[in-house]
Amino acid sequence: MASAQQPVESGFGPRSTPAEVIAGADLSGRFAIVTGGYSGLGLETTRGLAAAGADVLVPARRPEHAREVLAELGETPGSVTVDEMDLADLASVQAFAERFNATGQSVDIMINNAAIMANPETRVGPGWESQFATNHLGHYALANHLWPALSAGEGARVVALSSTGHKLSPMRWDDVHFNENYDKWVAYGQAKTANSLFALQLDTLGAEHGVRAFAVHPGGIMTELQRHLPKQEMIDRGWVDAEGNVNEMFKSPEQGAATSVWAATSTVLEGKGGVYCEDCDVAAVATPDSPTARFKGVNAHAVDPTDAARLWEYSAELTGVNAFA
Repeated sequence: MASAQQPVESGFGPRSTPAEVIAGADLSGRFAIVTGGYSGLGLETTRGLAAAGADVLVPARRPEHAREVLAELGETPGSVTVDEMDLADLASVQAFAERFNATGQSVDIMINNAAIMANPETRVGPGWESQFATNHLGHYALANHLWPALSAGEGARVVALSSTGHKLSPMRWDDVHFNENYDKWVAYGQAKTANSLFALQLDTLGAEHGVRAFAVHPGGIMTELQRHLPKQEMIDRGWVDAEGNVNEMFKSPEQGAATSVWAATSTVLEGKGGVYCEDCDVAAVATPDSPTARFKGVNAHAVDPTDAARLWEYSAELTGVNAFA
């Protein structure tokens, strides 16, 4: 599948915004679900889609807070609504999906935006590592539960947010849940690899039904995602200076949302899928020894079809849900 990782020369770049990549598009009558769509780049994703006319549903662990934040968007051509869902709780994910499916509404765009990053060791469910469980398993279960709504639409797209964090770790098949030697960054890396592999396998399974999936690296953005990181760690990494000023290499949340919106709507991606995107284009496969390998391109392990299929089956075993079984 790595051969599909060829830039399409979209005409956009790292500083593009949702308004720019979606200019001229009319999403009236299109329905989108954006997890985490009330904070950081998720909020900007919701804003961009609603401004183009899409009706957006935001599932949120704190629905009242989400409603307060989203009210600040004001009037948009498309509606913005909120429902309750906690990605770390598969019963909550299933309950949300059942409520939604009961409406008979199809889904045209699903953006798996919500995530946690580099948090202290935490266990959820039956003892699963929290970053893998929240970032990957919650979204895996959600997509499978919502499969009737996704496949009922006319060419639905699913966008899974990965990141260059995937470069920190492939799938750790011998100890996925870090039963030994938890490392917050390696755990984050594995979760982001899982997000990319999920998109690849969903596309493989869903293409014949008209459902295409894409993985997206939004770029480096300062949002609530960094809430678990001490300031000194961010200083040591060069992300901020001692006064808290953000390194200019970072994107704004608005710029960070652009690749998600582009992958969800761009006509140049029609007939394509299962690829990892960055800076509003399909990414190239990273050359391991390149000086930009840590920050640009996708590592081969994150677009490996064998691991993608293996992860899907493993996720089905853990969650008990597989729309394609």
